[in-house]
Order: sequence, then structure tokens, then C-alpha cells
Amino acid sequence: MPRPLRVAIVGAGPAGIYAADALLKSEAATDPGVSIDLFERMPAPFGLIRYGVAPDHPRIKGIITALHQVLDKPQVRLFGNVDYPGDISLDELHSFYDAVVFATGATADRELAIPGVDLEGSHGAADFVSWYDGHPDVPRTWPLEAEKVAVLGVGNVALDVARILAKTADELLATEIPPNVYEGLAANKALEVHVFGRRGPAQAKFSPMELRELDHSPNIEVIVNPEDIDYDEGSIATRRSNKQADMVAKTLENWAIRDIGERPHKLFLHFFESPTEVLGEDGKVVGLRTERTELDGTGNVKGTGRFTDWDVQSVYRAVGYLSDELPKLPWDALTGTVPDEGGRVIEAGAPLPSTYVTGWIRRGPIGLIGHTKGDANETVANLLEDHAAGRLSTPADPAPEAVDAFLAERGVRHTTWEGWYRLDAAEKALGEPQGRERVKLVEREDMLRASGA
Repeated sequence: MPRPLRVAIVGAGPAGIYAADALLKSEAATDPGVSIDLFERMPAPFGLIRYGVAPDHPRIKGIITALHQVLDKPQVRLFGNVDYPGDISLDELHSFYDAVVFATGATADRELAIPGVDLEGSHGAADFVSWYDGHPDVPRTWPLEAEKVAVLGVGNVALDVARILAKTADELLATEIPPNVYEGLAANKALEVHVFGRRGPAQAKFSPMELRELDHSPNIEVIVNPEDIDYDEGSIATRRSNKQADMVAKTLENWAIRDIGERPHKLFLHFFESPTEVLGEDGKVVGLRTERTELDGTGNVKGTGRFTDWDVQSVYRAVGYLSDELPKLPWDALTGTVPDEGGRVIEAGAPLPSTYVTGWIRRGPIGLIGHTKGDANETVANLLEDHAAGRLSTPADPAPEAVDAFLAERGVRHTTWEGWYRLDAAEKALGEPQGRERVKLVEREDMLRASGA
């Protein structure tokens, strides 16, 4: 009697769960059936949704509802708090599964090669996001001494960082932020936040809804300089062909022509300012130097040779994420991705048997969460094609209980999907006395204990 197709997915964020969903919806799920195990280094699932999305974005966190439905399926198991390759290696995974899919995402900051980025007060946005999202592996405190702050980048992460810095702690108290984050934000001294983009309004990578949300806070006055509203032929073509870019530009135009109001915290959106140096004294940030740029006709920009020094005491770099290199897999250091063809991992010009990638580890940290669905569908289609053609390796011990025995023998305290329900209930119970939906547990040990690991 044929056994189910056994697949391991490393990473239980949206990319990994979408891959599981694609497998569950395939013909293979009915004959001979599929058996899917998700391995996640955090005690809780959902990856970027839990540890990368700002706490005041419950709409995006609503995606968890759809992901829940996948993990609720009996063909799927979750092994949380299991590290690759520390707790289980690639060879060991192959000994239990017909195929292994890596969906590990991106958590580090892409480097910005300008002088002064190593000064005290210069931060990577990813580290700040991890702090305010209650990631267990980062410090519990964050220095928020600066009254004037610069944020470099014009994507949604830059908006999140700027908004969290400009809001008050009490505004965010209704969200799931843990006590240490509330206390940190309550001590925040920031009164001015300056967001800098190298190019113009038509090239900003904001989502229209995320941009408009900046203006919803009673404490944040969003300010755009009318001189920064400029378009060339390339910019106009972008607006005509891209509805989102046009909506972003219209929002910025409306903000540029209005009178400045009285809301206490000022959030400036600057365009055509290319950061060239973080300025320091005694090892600490005291300013930011930018070069004014101008459009070249194509939507790109060139420097003008005119520089401005901005009085800021802290700088946050939100210029992109970078994935962590995965041991035993080929690696493209330039793009921070695993080389692939259609999701098949490629090493020395040939597919690595039974090994696949999906999501940001495959294509880099670009696009919105929903874009990972297409990735997962393509990867899974090729995995199933290899299965049908007999190209997958045969595991030595495909029995599901063999994995449990292996982790028990290794002494790995792992969490389960049932454990997530317990952790979920514990966090909601913490929030209930305060009228909040939940209060997030931060300490890994607390998460493991609440999960019943």
C-alpha cells in the first residue's frame, strides 16, 4: 500500500504555510496523500506576521486566520523551537522526508555603505522591529533618547518604524505590545521624525493604505515639502502604469499643499535626499548628511552636489532585509538568496535532489505577504512533478513517529500546534484584565512553558 508523500518545510511563516496549503490542495493530497511537518526555530508559528508586522496593524495580522485553517488540517504537524541546522541537519531531514522545502524568510538588515553607520545611535530597522514585536532573542530595552530621529528608506518598514517612533506609548497600549515595550516607548523622547528617500514621490515603495494610516494618529503631524513634489517623463509613466504609485503620489501631493497643524509630533517625509554620511561626535550620532538629487528623465536620479546636514541624534536604516545563509545549501551572497530554478535548489548547475526553496529565501525580501502564494504554488508544482517522475530521494525512515523519537533523543523541547492554542490562550488571558485582545509573551522560556513543551 503506497504511503503518503512526506514533506518537511523549514520555516512556519506565511511562505512555509502557503507551501503546505499548496500541497494540501494538490492531487497528491488525495492519492497517495501528503504528510507535512513544519519546523520553526521560534516557539510560535507565523514568522513575519508575529515578529515583522507592526503591532498597530491588526488588519495584516488578520492573515493569521487564513494560516490557522492550514495548520488545523490533520495532515500537518508543527515542530516549534527547532533550529536548523542546530537541532536537525539537512541529511537528517532527508532521512525522514521525501522532500525538504526551505521557507526561512529574512530577518537581518541589508547593509548601507556610508560613513558613520556604526556610530552609537545608528540602528538597523530590523532590530528595532524585533524589539517592538517582542522577539525573544533580542534585548528587552531600546535606547529612545533622541528628540530628532532620521529613518532612511521609503518602503513600508520605514513607515512602520517612523510611525512607532512618532506615536505615543498610550496609543499603542491597545495593541499586543508586551510591558517592556510599553515602558520603553513611554520613555521615548522623539518629537521629530524625518523619513528620507533618494528618489521622488512616484518612486516611493509605500503601500497607499499604509501611507494614509500615518495621518490617522491624533499625535502625528505629517509634513511634505512642496518642493519635493516633482515628476519627470519616467515618473509620469510609472504613475500611469501603476495604480498604487499614483495613489501614493496623490496622497503626498495633498499633504504638501495643506497648512501645517498643531499635532505635537512632527513626521517629515523628505524626497530627493540621498544619505551620504551619518555624522558623529565622541562616537555618537549628531546628524545626517544628505545630497540633494534630481530626476534624470527616466525616473532615476542624479546627484546635484548640494549637501544638507540634518540635526538628528539617531538614525534608523530601513533599506531592506537580508536572509541568513543556510548551512549545507548553495548561497548567493549578493542577493542573499539560495540559487534556484522554479523553486528547485540549484548547486553546480544541477538540481540538489529533493531540496526546494520558497518565499524570501528564494527571491529576496521584496513584495507583500500575498506575493509568497505564487512562489509556493510554483515550488510545490515542481516538487510534485519530481515526485511523479521518480526523482525524489527515498527516506530511510519515513514514519512520522521517527521524527518525534529523534527530537526526544536529542533532548529538543519542541512546541506543537496544540501548544500554540495554549500559548494563544495564555496571551489572551494576559490581555483580558486590561481590555486588550492579548499581551504578547516575550521570554522563550515563558512561551515554552505556556505551550506545554
